[in-house]
Amino acid sequence: MPEPRIVIIGGGHTGLTLALRLQRKLRSGEGRITVIDTQPHMTYQPFLPEAAAGSLEPRHVVVPLRQALRRSEVITAQVTCIDSKEQNLTATLADGTSEHIEYDVLVVVPGSISRALPIPGLGDVGVGFKTIGEAIYLRNHVLSRLDIAAGTTDAQLRKRLLSFVFIGGGYAGIEALAELESMTRYASRDYPTVSPAEMRWVLVEAMDRIMPEVSAPMGRYTQRRLEEHGIEVKLNTTAKTLEDGHVVLSDGDEFDADTVVWTAGVKPHPMLEESDLPRDGKGRLECTAKLQVRGTHNVFGAGDCAAVPDLTSSDPEALCGPSAQHAVRQARVLADNVVASLRGEPMKNYAHKYAGSVAGLGLFRGAAEVYGIKLKGFPAWLLHRVYHLSKMPTFSHKARIAGDWLLELPFKRQTVALGELHEPRAEFVKAANTRGLPSPNNRAS
Repeated sequence: MPEPRIVIIGGGHTGLTLALRLQRKLRSGEGRITVIDTQPHMTYQPFLPEAAAGSLEPRHVVVPLRQALRRSEVITAQVTCIDSKEQNLTATLADGTSEHIEYDVLVVVPGSISRALPIPGLGDVGVGFKTIGEAIYLRNHVLSRLDIAAGTTDAQLRKRLLSFVFIGGGYAGIEALAELESMTRYASRDYPTVSPAEMRWVLVEAMDRIMPEVSAPMGRYTQRRLEEHGIEVKLNTTAKTLEDGHVVLSDGDEFDADTVVWTAGVKPHPMLEESDLPRDGKGRLECTAKLQVRGTHNVFGAGDCAAVPDLTSSDPEALCGPSAQHAVRQARVLADNVVASLRGEPMKNYAHKYAGSVAGLGLFRGAAEVYGIKLKGFPAWLLHRVYHLSKMPTFSHKARIAGDWLLELPFKRQTVALGELHEPRAEFVKAANTRGLPSPNNRAS
């Protein structure tokens, strides 16, 4: 009998955790694992704010899939079609060719992407905060604004350069804003002509509170801490237009900003639209408590893209929230259920009562609410680091991250813009196009 093929679509935190557990639990000949993702690495997103702020080396918050999954096949490709009836899928490889892949068990965990709204100018000036590339870009971009502002005598340009807007007051937006503001404040020590008081940091949130993941009192505490550092928090406010960097808000405020960061929610990966799998009104896979996709026996889902019943809630319609806490725990139950299905054993229901949340608010500052216990300031910041360090896959990455943090104690934080990373050929192209450069035909061989 041929060895069953287990195909995992998505190499994010859920997919990697799942594949690692399957590698440990499957016996020889029970199944071969294939992981498909558009990126060759997993990004641990809770550490993106610290990577952007320079507290962590960017390479340390990503895990190469081929390195971590030695006993699995890893394919870098985009899944373009899923046919659950025929038990196969189509994937477009990096070279543009298509490959049809058959499976015995399919796990769909592609995660989510930024949910952008049709705001004029957003696509031209905005940047998201879900990938390591976006984190590195923002770090270089924000620091380069200080470089330009320090050398200009144009008051209007200076004001625009030193205005930073974050749209979305959930965890991602709060942590990114707090870490970048902390980094920029620290970096301003090296710019005698730029004062932190000149900088304008604005958080725009459409709801009447920030951080809906925690209780209202903790949300208000977090807002006060942000405001203590000069950050404007605009609640019940939306962005009407962002054309050419001119920000127009629904509260009537208008100003120019050279940095606009979009963290206002996510949506399921659009790849799901090219499948015949059942989805709910928000585009998520309809799953049972056993993490099976409804109407199937060999297709499973978890994480941000899955609508999984919350069995710990008194509301029978309640679903698990799109948090890393649920995603990782679902991955473990899912791995056990895949193994059980291959062995003909009963599968388990997923049930986990939400433990709470922790958030970093810049260096040595944080807010946390875990099992009803509220922590603020340094204890919350420390808990934030310890918790996420424990959840980081692979021991080597844990060690590297701990090393980055320890090096911060005796040495100054490195705050330098490397904008040429985004256009590495710009200087060479400029030199090659300079008049008088010998043509290739005239060069000595």
